Amino acid sequence: MFEEYRQTHDLLVDYAETLRDGSLPTFLKSLTRFEARHIVPAPHFWKAAEIVRILNCVAFAEGITHPSLDLFISRVDAKIASRSKRAREPAHVKRRRGAPDQSK
Repeated sequence: MFEEYRQTHDLLVDYAETLRDGSLPTFLKSLTRFEARHIVPAPHFWKAAEIVRILNCVAFAEGITHPSLDLFISRVDAKIASRSKRAREPAHVKRRRGAPDQSK
């Protein structure tokens, strides 16, 4: 007979694959209402999911790169400077900047 819903171990396998691929929202979208209700109270699923997370972190720890905040900070500084420059502009310049092109 055709199984309509995935068993807990199948859900865990799917969870591990999507966690490894970085597409966890895909796993969450794939859950049916019955499957979600089935795994929410299941402590063995959550314990196994935590083990999968730990193993995933250990397995891919060398490939993890920490993003540099220098680029982010420079972009924030540029945005702040741009906003403060606009705040000091006369009102007629602000209106002209936001108005659509009337020449057409």
